[in-house]
Amino acid sequence: MRIYVISDTHGRIDKAMEIYESLDEIDLIVHLGDHWNDAKRMKELLNVSLIGVKGNMDGSFSKDGYHILETDFGRIFLAHGHMESVKQGYENIMYKAESLQCRAAFFGHTHIPLFCEAEGLYLLNPGSLSLPVGGRKGSYAVVTVTKDSLDASILYEDVRQFQKTGAGAIKNMLNDSDRF
Repeated sequence: MRIYVISDTHGRIDKAMEIYESLDEIDLIVHLGDHWNDAKRMKELLNVSLIGVKGNMDGSFSKDGYHILETDFGRIFLAHGHMESVKQGYENIMYKAESLQCRAAFFGHTHIPLFCEAEGLYLLNPGSLSLPVGGRKGSYAVVTVTKDSLDASILYEDVRQFQKTGAGAIKNMLNDSDRF
């Protein structure tokens, strides 16, 4: 299964639509909030399988504002991340995902791209195509899920090259955490 993961489009879906059209063999789009209407509009325009969650800009302040995606690899926790306070750290989202027997957590909210494995749990934030922070280019993720693996690439608008977080990911996460 190949998944196109986006977040924080904030009413601007043109880039997200253009990138989707350029990708091969995408089985599912995941939109991680801010703006819920963007996810609904993309699903309608593209006529594709799409799962979306609401974010803080959508008025979602419920602790149940998440979705569990069942895959061959295992369960994936999908949330915007604001209710798990991801701008302050990743402990809450990790705890929530683990408590729901998930092997991965996908989230947005920080607008900062991330892919790493921490304590046996995969964390993915595609960043934002519409409103990237810190001088970054807009970003998104493409995830490939099999029975035995979850592999993700963070890709950047107009760069379209492979960018994968590797060694030092935890250190880099901590260094980026003080930007908000």
